Amino acid sequence: MKLLLTGAFNYTDEQIEYIKSMGYDVIFIQDERIPIDFDVSNVEAVVCNGLFLYNPIEEFTSLKYIQLTSAGLDRVPLDYIEKNDIELHNAAGVYSIPMAEFAVCSILQICKNSYYFYNNKENKIWEKCRSLQELIDKKVCIIGAGSIGTEIAKRLKAFVSSIVGIDPNTNKKEVFDYIFPLDKFDEQLKDSDIVILTMPLTKDNIAFFNKDKFELMKKTSIFVNISRGMLVNEKDLIDTLKKRKIYGAVLDVFENEPLYQDSELWNLDNVIITPHNAFIGENNQKRMFKVIVDNLRNRK
Repeated sequence: MKLLLTGAFNYTDEQIEYIKSMGYDVIFIQDERIPIDFDVSNVEAVVCNGLFLYNPIEEFTSLKYIQLTSAGLDRVPLDYIEKNDIELHNAAGVYSIPMAEFAVCSILQICKNSYYFYNNKENKIWEKCRSLQELIDKKVCIIGAGSIGTEIAKRLKAFVSSIVGIDPNTNKKEVFDYIFPLDKFDEQLKDSDIVILTMPLTKDNIAFFNKDKFELMKKTSIFVNISRGMLVNEKDLIDTLKKRKIYGAVLDVFENEPLYQDSELWNLDNVIITPHNAFIGENNQKRMFKVIVDNLRNRK
């Protein structure tokens, strides 16, 4: 089988040789954002991330298998893939641990007002802050109870009193106290102290989190988005934060990336901003390569 690998994953020479030893005829391209200048009609399998944002999938006429190096499926043409019965895998579980650790770290920073102390340190100001929050007795609502949401729940279980999930699959999961379907989300939102967005982006949920949702949140609540920026109406979010309608936000993803220099989000002291960085961890390479190899070995 002819397999196209891209620089979306940083392979070692040994890893490429290992894949070849599995019986694959490997082609490698470094930058998948550059239009491919050779015939791809005989490529049967691809391991990539955003390849099909820059190269028409229709030109891959023999394609039977796609492995993504991202957890999200929003960078591939899902309708075409389903119509042509192409086997599709994502990076399920690869980034869940670092993203969960990031979420917990950032929530604690908001609760303990780390921004205030950091600024005081920069300016050599010795001044106490009397408005620090505790996590005990807090209710957490995680929208998306998949691998990432589950890993977050595992870690927050040590801090908070209640964790509910919102997910199409409402089968009871051990780390959640309850899992509710999406149509029950609004009523859970009203009394949640921490709201964490980990749901996948689809064409049907763009700007899912908008003014109406923010209006339901408590003034003391914290909003965390480590999923996709397009899930949130950013204008509504900015308005909510500026008017202090919620306590603060942790934002790792945005409608436009990089975040525009003139975005008002940069200047808000109740916001933590990171550059789509929550997924980074030193064990990602090992986990991702295992997923790639296992799925290639067990392909249909």
